[in-house]
Amino acid sequence: MSELFAENMSILQRRWPALAAQLAALPEAGVDAELVEGQQSTLRIDGIQLSSRHDRLAEAQVQADSVAQSAAVVHLYGTALGEVIPLLLARPALQQLHVHLLNEALFALLLRLLPMPWLAAPQLHLQLAAQSKEIQLPFLALPAELQLASETNARIRDRLVAEIHLPFVNRRFSADDPQRQARLADNRSGYAADTDVRALDGRHAGAELLLLAPGPTLSRHYDRLRQIQCQAGRPVLLCVDTAYLPLRRAGIRPDYVVSIDYYIHPGILPGDDSHETALIYFPMIDPQVIQGWQGPRFAACSASPQYAALQSTVSRGMLFSRGSVLHPAVDLAVRMGARRITFLGTDFAFINHETHAGWPAGLLTPSDMPTDWVVNGHGQRVSTLLNFRSYLCDLERFIECHPEVAFFNGCRDGARIDGAEYDEHWCQGEGHE
Repeated sequence: MSELFAENMSILQRRWPALAAQLAALPEAGVDAELVEGQQSTLRIDGIQLSSRHDRLAEAQVQADSVAQSAAVVHLYGTALGEVIPLLLARPALQQLHVHLLNEALFALLLRLLPMPWLAAPQLHLQLAAQSKEIQLPFLALPAELQLASETNARIRDRLVAEIHLPFVNRRFSADDPQRQARLADNRSGYAADTDVRALDGRHAGAELLLLAPGPTLSRHYDRLRQIQCQAGRPVLLCVDTAYLPLRRAGIRPDYVVSIDYYIHPGILPGDDSHETALIYFPMIDPQVIQGWQGPRFAACSASPQYAALQSTVSRGMLFSRGSVLHPAVDLAVRMGARRITFLGTDFAFINHETHAGWPAGLLTPSDMPTDWVVNGHGQRVSTLLNFRSYLCDLERFIECHPEVAFFNGCRDGARIDGAEYDEHWCQGEGHE
């Protein structure tokens, strides 16, 4: 054991003994680091540079300045080479600095390479990011470590990235967007005439419900779903719009379909022979979908500012929505009274290079294999998109707010969903299309 590592570990063992033991148990060669030289030096880990190689302190100052000087408590996610920590500790207003480690193996390496006198600062609190279920505000997240987060801390990493991206995502849903306002105007009369979604509240009190999303693994369940739909006392079948056509082609008629997106058109959600399925929609979808639907129609919206003016004159029930149609679908299921909800096809990931069951590659999402990842039910990394990770985070938050409902996941090959246990009945035979 090097003198530097022993010195750092002695502080850790005194202040955070459990964390110290966990870090000491990690293999010394657990991270492949490369020295990068410039006007200064830094480390490169898996192709990711931890900090500037020209002026680390100036970079750290920019990062520290993103949090108000008046903040009494600050949460720092990642340490990089540690320059930002003394800058925060030096602030007169700071009372607590919570440092959340995003990669435990990386930090164990840094303990061997860097002096860390700041570990002894009384204001500093150190823990793995995964020890908290939710991100804490105000926070500062170091970009390199968001890329290097370990599987253990991936869930917090995903929530940090979603929070950072939120202001940019919200620009897509501006209340001033002329195209979207024109769409609302086109749908206004039909929206006002259709039944309020609140009429469905409690309709299936105590029921079991299968929520069908279009992830690649949905196709594994077609045979069983065809059998179920013919049974008496069967679960309610509720699907999202992009799962509807693949299900119909497989001979399955959902009881309900939910659609919210501006880009949904009759080619994705056709109204032909839809008389046995109820449509729950936001007034942003293509008017031809609404007008061509033969089954019951229920009007809904979300709390998005783009619906505020319409909602002030045509009040309709609001469903939870944070970007994915899966969100209002699961909210609808809960409002209808379902007490056991099983997710099928909610993969949030690329499975066998596919993102959606029943649709050509690249039609609904980019077909290029992404570099982002989530952890699946086998503890493995699976490729995904940033927006999929964000949708998953908000689904998990919704689940956490509804302890009265039992949530289940019907497939381990897609992303793990915190709060949804695996249903072995549906998980049987995984790995077979």
